[in-house]
Amino acid sequence: MAACGADTARTLACRDGHAAAQLKLISIAVIFITSVVGITSPVLLARHFQGKPAYDHATLLIKCFAAGVILSTSLVHVLPDAFAALSDCHVASRHPWKDYPFSGLVTMIGAIAALLVDLTASAHMESHTAHSHGQYEVLQVATQEEPDTKKPSMSIELKVEPVVGEVSDSGGGHSHEEMVIRLKQRLVSQVLEIGIIFHSVIIGVTMGMSQNQCTIRPLVAALAFHQIFEGMGLGGCIAQAGFTFGTTAYMCFMFAVTTPMGIVLGMILFSVTGYDDSSPNALILEGLLGSFSSGILIYMALVDLIALDLFHNKMMTSNSWLRKTSFTALVLGSISMSILALWA
Repeated sequence: MAACGADTARTLACRDGHAAAQLKLISIAVIFITSVVGITSPVLLARHFQGKPAYDHATLLIKCFAAGVILSTSLVHVLPDAFAALSDCHVASRHPWKDYPFSGLVTMIGAIAALLVDLTASAHMESHTAHSHGQYEVLQVATQEEPDTKKPSMSIELKVEPVVGEVSDSGGGHSHEEMVIRLKQRLVSQVLEIGIIFHSVIIGVTMGMSQNQCTIRPLVAALAFHQIFEGMGLGGCIAQAGFTFGTTAYMCFMFAVTTPMGIVLGMILFSVTGYDDSSPNALILEGLLGSFSSGILIYMALVDLIALDLFHNKMMTSNSWLRKTSFTALVLGSISMSILALWA
């Protein structure tokens, strides 16, 4: 409790509502611009390479870098902040928060929820593609009488015309597999954006509710770089998923505005309720939402990004140089995002 009192004294010394409000307005513009730059860079880079021989390799490397960024975001940024919020002296002295490690529990729930969404959506995709591609086959039913009979042999052939958009037998399996992979990539991008949006809202609301200028000032620059690398991570997945222009623009826009909107929401919450980022209720909400989003991001990074690309990608099995380069990109993404934990 003595440490808690010392922290409160330092916080009160830095409280300045007017200066904090000015810093928040500056941060809204800076974070929006850097978010746009971060998420559109891999998308534009992928469009530049599209149709060229290096396109598949470029998108794969971008996605491996993205996987490293997302993994580092979840384990180095989001999860420690969630643990810190629920371990704060204002929260940890209460029941039931001091009796059980809720951060780990909610993180596990987030990972299981992401798995459930993944399984449900995958089953839906498989049933849909099976209905449209694999339901109708060419069947041949032949009946032959015994040789000693005088009746002529009869042959019955049942043919079903292929549905619109179905390919021939020679390339049908390959095209069907590519379609399933593309649908999976789109699902990964959408679930990943949900997890990142949770995280971005938490960051924005926490900054918007804070009246501590000593905390906000270094966060402005740190969050600018944070949004660039996180945007590159999400943008790499969006680029590989091959969305339409409208969907791509919508997903990029949602990522770019989420943190600024969170800041505005936090400012409104402070003006209405008087809660700042150090109030117990705000810390509990931050800890629970942070843990949940961390579980989503950990699952998506390890299962749907790293495992899918490094172990189940055909290009990896036939190209040792590409495997090494992809692993290097993964490590660089992890290191780049981890270094930012020194400031944000």
